[in-house]
Amino acid sequence: MGKEITAATLLEALAGVAVIYTYNGSRFDLPFIDYALGVNLAERFQHQDLMYDCWRNNLYGGFKAVERQLGIKRELTAVDGLEAVRLWWRYRDYFDLEALDRLLKYNREDVVNLKALKEKLL
Repeated sequence: MGKEITAATLLEALAGVAVIYTYNGSRFDLPFIDYALGVNLAERFQHQDLMYDCWRNNLYGGFKAVERQLGIKRELTAVDGLEAVRLWWRYRDYFDLEALDRLLKYNREDVVNLKALKEKLL
């Protein structure tokens, strides 16, 4: 897992997408993807960083803090971005499938809750 993520597979997965929604993606996700894969998503797609929409609505803090303020529920409350990185390395270094499973659940919740946030804001 991980080696199959390439510029080509990323763009294939995004085929048909008009707008990419992120939380703090302007400062983290999109630059990281550009650095790691050489794909500048901001040039290829319309991008809406919901963090700035939150700020305009007096919602501050990280994604999880905003979720709590808006009553968006999360099952994996003990996992944050730093723990997600640790889970990835546990999987990568030790082939820890439990770590991978937990990371995928965390990422799935991020996606689902990002959609919920978008719907509440927009």
